[in-house]
Amino acid sequence: MIAQKSLKIIVTFALALLPVFSFASKEDSLAEAEKEFNATEMILHHIGDAHGWHFYGEGENSFTIALPVILYTDNGLVTFMSSEFHHDTEGHHVVEKDGMRFVNLHEKIYRLEDGASEIEFDADHHPLNAERPIDLSITKNVAAIFLTVIIMLIIFTSLAAHHKKHKHAPTGFNNLLETFVLFVRDEIAIPQIGEKKYMKFMPFLLTVFFFIWITNMIGLLPGAANVTGNIAVTVSLGLFTLALILINGSKDYWKHTLWMPGIPTFVKPILAVVELMGVFIKPIALMIRLFANITAGHIIILSLIGLIFILESVGVAGVSVPFALFISILELLVAFLQAFIFTMLSALFIGMAVEEHEHH
Repeated sequence: MIAQKSLKIIVTFALALLPVFSFASKEDSLAEAEKEFNATEMILHHIGDAHGWHFYGEGENSFTIALPVILYTDNGLVTFMSSEFHHDTEGHHVVEKDGMRFVNLHEKIYRLEDGASEIEFDADHHPLNAERPIDLSITKNVAAIFLTVIIMLIIFTSLAAHHKKHKHAPTGFNNLLETFVLFVRDEIAIPQIGEKKYMKFMPFLLTVFFFIWITNMIGLLPGAANVTGNIAVTVSLGLFTLALILINGSKDYWKHTLWMPGIPTFVKPILAVVELMGVFIKPIALMIRLFANITAGHIIILSLIGLIFILESVGVAGVSVPFALFISILELLVAFLQAFIFTMLSALFIGMAVEEHEHH
C-alpha cells in the first residue's frame, strides 16, 4: 500500500510539472541534427552483443573492458584486443594484423580486401569491399556466461564441501542455496518426472535453473550483458532439453508418438506427423518464451528512459523514470520466474518422455 501511494504521488507530481517544461526547439544546425537521438539504435545497442564490455561514457571518455577478438581467416587465426578499434563501431578505424585489415561495423567485424584502406558501401549500406571472417571472439555475452559459470562453481563447490564435512544443515548463504536446490527437487523434478527417475535429471535441471536465474540477475546490472535475451543462448538451452527427450524417450513414449494404440489405422499417420512435430515444437517454445520475455523487459525499460530524449523534455522524466524503476523491480521477479518456468517445462517434457504407461 505504501509503495502504491508513493508511486501515485510521484506520477501526479510529474504530470503537474509537465506543462512547466517546454519542448526543445528543433531549429538546430545540420551538425546538431546529425546527432539527433535515435531510440532504436540505442535500444538495439544495449540489448545486443558486443566485442567490448561497455559500462558508461562515449568514445575516448567511456569505461569499457576490452575483450579478445579471435578471427579465423584464410591465412589462419588472427587475435587482438577489441580496444584496438578505439571504441569505433562505424567501420572508420582500421586495425592491421598479419598483413590484413579489419574494421568493426556495428559489432560485426569485416576484413577489407587487399589494397583497401577503408570500407565502402552500396546504396543499401552493405559493405562492397569487405567480407566477414569466422568470428570466435570472446564477446560480452560469452564473458558473462564465463562469469556465471564461475559463480555457479563457487557456490556449488562451497555447498558440496559443507555436506562432505558436516551432517547438519548449512547456515548463512549455503542454507539459502540449499533451499532453492530443494525447491527444484520437490516442486519441479519429483512432481514432473516422478520419484523413480528424477535423480538422473537433477544435475541438468539445477544447472539450467541457476544458470538462467544468475544470468538474468546479472543482466539487470548497469552495463551488463543480455545473455538470455540472445536467441543463440536460448536455442542452445532448448537443444539440451530436446536431446534429453530424444535420448531418454521410452518405448511407450515413441509408440504413443509414432503409432499410438487405440486409434483407427488410417488416422495414425496423420497423428504421427502432428505428434512428431510436437516433439520439436516443445523445446522451440522454450527458446522463444525465454528470449522474448527477457528481451521485452529490457526494451520496455530502455524505451521509458528514451522518452525523455525523444520528447526532449525534462518533465517527462518525472513519469518515465518512476515507471522504469517499477519495471526494473518487476524484472527481479521475472528473472526468477523465467528460470522456474524454463526448468519446470523442461522437467515436464522429460517426464512425458520417460513415463511408463500402464498396459491393460
